[in-house]
Amino acid sequence: MLFDSTVRRELARSFGATLVVILTIVLTMMLIRTIGQAAGGAVAPQDVVLLLGYFSLGHLPTMLALSLFVAIVVTLGRMYRDSEMAIWFASGVGIRRFVRPVLRTSWPVLLVVALLMLFVWPWGNRNSLELRDRYQQRSDLSRVTPGVFQTSSDGRRVFFVERESTDGVNARNVFILQQLDHSESVTSARSGRLEREGDDRVLVLERGQRNDIDLKTQEKSLSSFETYRVLADERRVRDAENRPPRTLRTIELIRQPTLKNQGELVWRFGLVFGCANLLLLGIGLAATNPRRASNWNLLFALLGFVVYYNLINLSQAWVGGGKVGLGAAMALLHGGAFALALALLWWRDHAAVFTLWPRRRRPVAA
Repeated sequence: MLFDSTVRRELARSFGATLVVILTIVLTMMLIRTIGQAAGGAVAPQDVVLLLGYFSLGHLPTMLALSLFVAIVVTLGRMYRDSEMAIWFASGVGIRRFVRPVLRTSWPVLLVVALLMLFVWPWGNRNSLELRDRYQQRSDLSRVTPGVFQTSSDGRRVFFVERESTDGVNARNVFILQQLDHSESVTSARSGRLEREGDDRVLVLERGQRNDIDLKTQEKSLSSFETYRVLADERRVRDAENRPPRTLRTIELIRQPTLKNQGELVWRFGLVFGCANLLLLGIGLAATNPRRASNWNLLFALLGFVVYYNLINLSQAWVGGGKVGLGAAMALLHGGAFALALALLWWRDHAAVFTLWPRRRRPVAA
């Protein structure tokens, strides 16, 4: 009872501290990235906090798995350095005896990771994609910031608005540079507004002029107008059938077993199984020699986590490309990791009697 409570208390304390540090680092990086996207016009500035929340929920399973893995390695590594492990081993407690308290402490985290990957991950991706699409589906004129040159969604037009109204529909002193395959036109108008005609939105310019240049013959033409109407280039709403697999619910992926959907299933279930395998790997990788001044077990453990995580991504690409089946990928990767973890635990338990090259006894001279 004392053994279990001691290990669980130390592991919970280390897990909480590690999670706070990793959350702080990752959230700071995500915030900088989201602000950069908002500054570049990819997302709406008012949706930065909401997108940051969706990104955090999407990456929270990985952060939980990494925090739990690091906490196990750090906690058991400290017990090795402080010779606590020597006391437990001398009392008849083997390294396999640490599996039970670790699992009792970690099963709530495993449950949270499973719920996040199977339910929250597609929900967050779907909402963040809808926010991006809703922002990108605005008309070109409504994206323009007064006093700033900005390119349209298709990259063929450059807009400049000196001043606009608060409703985002009417603008004054509009400048439009449009480049086609063999011509270039410059349009300027005193004012502009957006009108809806059926399912389309039309940009109406008033009191302006247009200068056209033929790039082949270099011919120029200048025309003035009182009213100029042009269809705003809008992208249609994304169909449900064209949504990426990461936005689909898990039950939808199972009902529609395409290659890309199976690859997404490998990623979702793979991270859950990977988190469970990392618990056993962390127990085996935490062993260290207290007589050595340097301790590289944490570095090797982090390297192992990176390799395992990249293999999960690689298995998703293989299954999505049709190179490997879903069952084969899960069995080879996670079954192999589980076997490796058990072999590592067995080797740690028999390290005292397991030697590769036993020493030969020298004959004693008479």
